[in-house]
Amino acid sequence: SKWSNPDNNGSTKGLKLVIIGGVAGGASCAARARRLDETAEILLLQSGPDVSFASCGMPYFIGGEITDRNQMSVQTPGSLRARLNIDVRVNTRVTKINTETKTITAIDETDPTSSKTLTATYDHLIIAVGAEPMKPPIPGIDRPGLFALRNLQEMDAIVEWIEKIPDE
Repeated sequence: SKWSNPDNNGSTKGLKLVIIGGVAGGASCAARARRLDETAEILLLQSGPDVSFASCGMPYFIGGEITDRNQMSVQTPGSLRARLNIDVRVNTRVTKINTETKTITAIDETDPTSSKTLTATYDHLIIAVGAEPMKPPIPGIDRPGLFALRNLQEMDAIVEWIEKIPDE
């Protein structure tokens, strides 16, 4: 396979693939890589707590058409490990990429005071972190009730805000 790397003994071993970003693009990439090479070592790093969630369903959850929040999680780190043998690390932010040594360095976002880091090597690196909404410099842009909707935590914040509005 073109994905395999020969070692010094002439045998082949799976490549090391690191994917930064674990929602739609990153999770799809990881699944496709696994189908291409069953021996690949795939590490998927996601800065937030969720991977592969139903982003198209978020407005339906906010609107009450989807009532079970668990339906919003398409895959979990455990299911990706069990089904596809993908090592998924959530709440892990990549802080450094060294293309010369082909290494990444990451931190655990749940413990910002920790000095522990994760360092991983790669043969191939995929960056699938998505985008951040641009907030135009207009008056009132930071007022309560204006939200971006990119992840499940922002969805939860919108639902919580709506629930606090008194019935009229």
